[in-house]
Amino acid sequence: MTSRPRFAEDATFSRGIAAVALFVVMAAVFLTASFGAPAGFPADASITATIGYALIGLPDLAGAPTESFLAAFELIDLVLVAALVGAVMLARRDDGSILPLKRGDE
Repeated sequence: MTSRPRFAEDATFSRGIAAVALFVVMAAVFLTASFGAPAGFPADASITATIGYALIGLPDLAGAPTESFLAAFELIDLVLVAALVGAVMLARRDDGSILPLKRGDE
């Protein structure tokens, strides 16, 4: 007995057509997209400081024009904190300690 997945024979052709249509739409969007002229940083601006000021919501102090990314920065912060708390909860033993298992400790 094999354990390979079984596909519905009648839906394979329609899914293939849908995939090709999606590819055509994505290719058309990509090929017809227009981008503005590239804008670099001024010679006296610090790229690192500009990125930092943009992340913490102080675009007025940046050496180059930028947008504020404070909301995105805070959202990433919350997701990373939740991941850290989840990892600690998963690593915790039943007795409450979080030390790693040693050989023979089971």
